[in-house]
Amino acid sequence: MKLDNTVAAVVTGGASGLGEATARALAAQGVKVAIFDMNEARGEEVAKEIGGVFCKVNVTSDADVDAGFEKARAAHGQERILVNCAGTGNAAKTASRDKATGETKHFPLDAFDRIIQINLVGTFRCIAKSAKGMLDLEPLEDGERGAIVNTASVAAEDGQMGQAAYSASKGGVVGMTLPIARDLMGEGIRVNTILPGIFNTPLMNGAPEAVKAGLAASVPFPKRLGNPEEYAQLALTMITCGYFNGEDVRLDGGIRMAPR
Repeated sequence: MKLDNTVAAVVTGGASGLGEATARALAAQGVKVAIFDMNEARGEEVAKEIGGVFCKVNVTSDADVDAGFEKARAAHGQERILVNCAGTGNAAKTASRDKATGETKHFPLDAFDRIIQINLVGTFRCIAKSAKGMLDLEPLEDGERGAIVNTASVAAEDGQMGQAAYSASKGGVVGMTLPIARDLMGEGIRVNTILPGIFNTPLMNGAPEAVKAGLAASVPFPKRLGNPEEYAQLALTMITCGYFNGEDVRLDGGIRMAPR
């Protein structure tokens, strides 16, 4: 797919981190970008800087997602590109014992469900609604109508202790990539997923420098955290390379996560 001002894109989680870098990279190619995010102040700021539009969207809400696509399409037309970066995480053992009191507890089920609803169901909700709109697009010369890029995590394959909910949600994104690509193959819509390793995002910026240095040292090469722009670079490759379809690709400097 050629990127220019005839193409519209939606980036979820586009107000910061991986999503922001991708929104900026697309806009730099002339693409008309709509940002879906919960952070209204930052989302409006980024949208203004890239000449795009901001839509306040909670991906767990059908009504929010519908309203977001309606606003984005009113401004830019039907999107040919969807990049799903909205997501979050938490940490708790499946079952654990308090060493001081001996009290036992399990992973709070409402907390587990929340992660699944945001990371997995939220991603699928945006895919389904975006793909439905793409069906009405006239195909390009090669028959392509659209390209979708999802964000999983290396935790989908080697999740650490306490990451049962997060790993399950991201593993679900990986698991549904090929079936969705097959669902949409007759309509010329490609679907791929990136599995980022440890990236220098706003969430990671809050960690102590010693912690970040230790994480960087654990990466085989290069021994540093990933830059959001590197995620955006791979996302654009997945979008522009017409033979890239149904794939789940790690972007992690070769790291394999330890149990803890």
